[in-house]
Amino acid sequence: MTRLPLGSSPIDIAGPATNWWDHVNESDQWQDGIFYSLCASYALVSAVALIQLIRIDLRVPEYGWTTQKVFHLMNFVVNGVRAIVLGFHKQVFLFHYKVLTLAILDLPGLLFFSTFTLLVLFWAEIYHQARSLPTDKLRISYIAINGAIYFIQACIWVYLWVNDNSTVEFIGKIFMAVVSVIAALGFLLYGGRLFLMLRRFPIESKGRRKKLHEVGSVTAICFTCFLIRCFVVVLSAFDSDASLDVLDHPVLNLIYYLLVEILPSALVLYILRKLPPKRVSAQYHPIS
Repeated sequence: MTRLPLGSSPIDIAGPATNWWDHVNESDQWQDGIFYSLCASYALVSAVALIQLIRIDLRVPEYGWTTQKVFHLMNFVVNGVRAIVLGFHKQVFLFHYKVLTLAILDLPGLLFFSTFTLLVLFWAEIYHQARSLPTDKLRISYIAINGAIYFIQACIWVYLWVNDNSTVEFIGKIFMAVVSVIAALGFLLYGGRLFLMLRRFPIESKGRRKKLHEVGSVTAICFTCFLIRCFVVVLSAFDSDASLDVLDHPVLNLIYYLLVEILPSALVLYILRKLPPKRVSAQYHPIS
């Protein structure tokens, strides 16, 4: 009978077959497969957003750059940028200066924040108009909040470039978590308000049920995805084994990006897929 070394167990010496997590994380083939799959998924979502933007522009070209068009354009950009970053994952994760890796990975996350908080702005304007409240400061607030966030994050990157400090890197992660909380609260505040307002409309109101479902679904999806993002970023700040900024955590990256960016973007694009109605020409009169 074969004796095991003192203090060991069958699990300890069973080899990589029992520790699939480490086996996948340390495998170059699995790393490439997972990151290229993420790249393809982002590219697909980006293409869908671009197609939807083109369809909207062909339907109502005279409206100019509406909030709906800007939202789809930003979706196209943020998913396209993320696809490029993950497509060149080996170069990105192995930069000599870690701050470059952090900046390239965090920038699409900031763009994602700006893209989806545009929905919060749109809903806030609708809610304020319905309540006869002033709306002139809403866009200024949106621009100011986003500008402040990008400025603070840029200062963190510059400091890390000059002085690679683990404390500042920790602060940077906590800041990204705070940004996610701001987005989640924005959806909860204005998505929830608009949802409750729509529920008070008469049942026979045209489009009420569909709008109610649309606002409720998008609010739930976005609130959840930003909360998950906040939780994972905070966890990675305190536990290096949960870090997303390294090449050898592909499974964690797969789960994270699927839950907080790919699936939310795809679901929201699907929910908001309806095209605006065509304008009827003033010279056209239907036959009565």
